[in-house]
Amino acid sequence: MSAPDRLAPKPSADLGLSEMSAAIADGSLSSVAAVTAALDRIEAAQPTLNAFRVVRREAALREAADADARLAAGARLPLLGVPIAVKDDTDIAGEITAFGCGGEFTPKTEDAESVRRLRAAGAVIVGKANTCELGQLPFTSGDAFGHTRNPWDRTRTPGGSSGGSAAAVAAGLVPAALGSDGAGSVRIPASWNNLVGIKPQRGRISTWPHAEAFYGLTVNGPLARTVGDAALLLDVAAGPHHGDLHTPAPIDASAAVGRDPGKLRIALSLRIPFTATKTALDPQIAAAVHALAKTLRGLGHTVTVADLHYGLMIGASFLPRSMAGITRVRRAMPEAVVDPRTTANARLGGVLGGPVLAAARRAEPLLHKRIGGFFDDYDLVLAPTTATPPPRAEEIDGIGVGATNNLITAACPYTWPWNVLGWPSVNVPAGFTEAGLPIGAQLMGTANTEPMLISLAAQLEAELRWERERPTPWW
Repeated sequence: MSAPDRLAPKPSADLGLSEMSAAIADGSLSSVAAVTAALDRIEAAQPTLNAFRVVRREAALREAADADARLAAGARLPLLGVPIAVKDDTDIAGEITAFGCGGEFTPKTEDAESVRRLRAAGAVIVGKANTCELGQLPFTSGDAFGHTRNPWDRTRTPGGSSGGSAAAVAAGLVPAALGSDGAGSVRIPASWNNLVGIKPQRGRISTWPHAEAFYGLTVNGPLARTVGDAALLLDVAAGPHHGDLHTPAPIDASAAVGRDPGKLRIALSLRIPFTATKTALDPQIAAAVHALAKTLRGLGHTVTVADLHYGLMIGASFLPRSMAGITRVRRAMPEAVVDPRTTANARLGGVLGGPVLAAARRAEPLLHKRIGGFFDDYDLVLAPTTATPPPRAEEIDGIGVGATNNLITAACPYTWPWNVLGWPSVNVPAGFTEAGLPIGAQLMGTANTEPMLISLAAQLEAELRWERERPTPWW
C-alpha cells in the first residue's frame, strides 16, 4: 500500500461523530460536503431502509453553508457543521412532530430544548428519524410510514421506539443520533444494531417543552457506534430548561471515556423482571452476556452471579405511568390517526390515571430504597438488554392488543425497570448470534452514575473493538 493510500481520508459514511467534527474543524472536510453526503445517503436508503420521517435537505444545506462560513471566520464549536438526526418525538421549529402517527400536523414554532442545545453546539440536523406510534413498541413501524428495517438484516426490525435513529447510525447515514427511552427505547435498538446507547439519569437531557415525559419514565439519550461519540452527544445535548421538573447536577461524560474505572464489583443478573406473560432468555444472548462477564473479569473486575430481585411493585409503578402517558400525548394530538391498539392503550391510561397514577408515583422512593440496597454490595449490574434477537419486522402487523403485549414482552422484558427508577443504563454491544444478528448487554447503575458506566463501557470497547463491525450495505 502506498503512502497516499494509507493517508487517504475515510469516506464520510465511515467517520464517527468526533472524527467528523475534527475533519470539518481542520478543513479536510467541509460541512456542505458532509451534510450533502449524509442527505444523499438518506435519500438512497429511504425506499428500503426507511429510517426517516422528515428530511430537511434545503434547510440543512443552508445551515451547512452557514457553518462553513463560521468556520472560515474562526469559529469553533463541538459539533460545528456536523450532520446528526433526532427522533420524531422531538420538536424542530418549522417541522412537524408526528410521533409515528398518521394525520395532518401543524409545523412546530420552537425547537425542543435538546435541539436548541444541539444547534448551539453547531450541529446540522438533517432530519427526524422514524418511531412507532407514541413510542410504544420495540418495533419501528406504522401505517403512516411502513416498516423501518434493520441494517444487519432487512427482514428484521431495528427495534424501537428509537429504531429510525439506530438504523440511521448503524447504516452510516449519520454519525450519531438522539433518541428517547421510556421503557428501553434507546437501549433496545442499540442492542439490535451493534451500537452504544445511553439512557441517562432522568432530567440529564431536557424533555422540554414537556416538564417531564410520560410521568418521568422517558428520557432522551444518544446512539452512536462508539462510547466516545455517545458521550460527546450526551454532553452537547445535556442541560436543563428552567421549566424542567428534574435537574440532576451536571457531569462530564466525555472526560469519563478515557478514565480508568477502577476495580468494580459487578453483579451479573440474568433474572427477568416479573411479567404477566411467558418470557425466556435466548441461550445465545445468555452466552454472550456471560462472555462479556469473562472479559470484565479479565480486565480486573469482580463479577458475581447475583440476581437482582425487582419485585412486583416496580411493575405496578410502571404500567399506570406508561399508559397514562400515552393518554396524555394522545389527547395533545387530536389530529393524529392511530392504530386501534394505540386507542386501546390510551383508553386504559384514562382508567389508570388519577389515584392509581398518584400511587404509582409515590412508590418510586420506596423502590429506590429497596433496589438501591442491592448496590450496597455491588457498583453496577450487568444484564441482557433484550431476551431475544430482533424479531421479523412484520411480526407486529395485524395482531390484537393481547398478542402485541405478549410479543413485545417476550422480546424485551429487561429494560423498563430502570425507567421507573430514573437511573442511568448503557447498552454495549455483546457480539452476534449465529445468524449474524447483534446482541447487547446493559450496564446499570444507581443515580448519577453515568461517568462510571461510560468509563467501563469505554474500557470494554478498547478490548472488544465492536465499532469495527459494520453491516454489509443492502439499502
